[in-house]
Amino acid sequence: MKKVILISGGSSGIGCEAARLLAAKGHKVYAAARRLERLEPLREQGIVPLKLDVTSTESIISCINEVMRAEGRIDVLVNNAGYGSLGPVECVSMEEARRQMDTNLFGAAELSKLVIPHMREQGSGRIINISSVAGRACVLFGGWYNISKYAIEALSDNLRIELKSFGIDVSLIEPGGIKTAWGGIAADNLEQSTAGSVYEETARREAAMFRKGYGGSFLARPTVVARAIAHAALSRRPRARYHPGTGASALVFFHSLLPARWWDAIMRIPGRL
Repeated sequence: MKKVILISGGSSGIGCEAARLLAAKGHKVYAAARRLERLEPLREQGIVPLKLDVTSTESIISCINEVMRAEGRIDVLVNNAGYGSLGPVECVSMEEARRQMDTNLFGAAELSKLVIPHMREQGSGRIINISSVAGRACVLFGGWYNISKYAIEALSDNLRIELKSFGIDVSLIEPGGIKTAWGGIAADNLEQSTAGSVYEETARREAAMFRKGYGGSFLARPTVVARAIAHAALSRRPRARYHPGTGASALVFFHSLLPARWWDAIMRIPGRL
């Protein structure tokens, strides 16, 4: 059966690739983002662009109502909107910390809250939250990005337990290294947040490592994550967690295996990747 799918953060990277793949499989896809002009090329594949700011309740309500008016249902919600703002907790302003949590966590929570009643009435639905291996293991200077992704893990686990009896499945996608613009943006944010601080020299080395890694050829493409999203959206028995991308499964495994002190020491090694 053709599903109606709403994807936040659909203008680039993982969200864009997921929208393309699901539309190619014959489903009705609504791709939402703050900048509508970046979504326009997706119309050629039958994808419907929607304006959405996940930090605005009014924008979220308007987006969901538009899909419901057009389709009468929402079968799959993919909470993909988010960004990475790295830096030591000491250096990052609370204003930026709140912005990170509003975008990466509370936006997903509010979208889910407002979609759940429609899915419950249908007796079925899927909520797919895009987390990260950063939600399973802290990295040096991960800061509020790590914190927001750890929170997405807890949000998803709670929703999965609460909603199963209503026919609603909840899955987490925890990508490892994915070749997108995220790495360069995160490196820039890290250098800016630590400029003139005691962390500056170490942060500069860390940023250089990010740029080298994300500029290389060994990272997985966003299509790898898109395929995991498609499986979570369409399979009869979706998994609770998916680990697509370079090093994702290995990182989760070793983090669970190593003593905390060993892990912390590894994360402090310059150029460890």
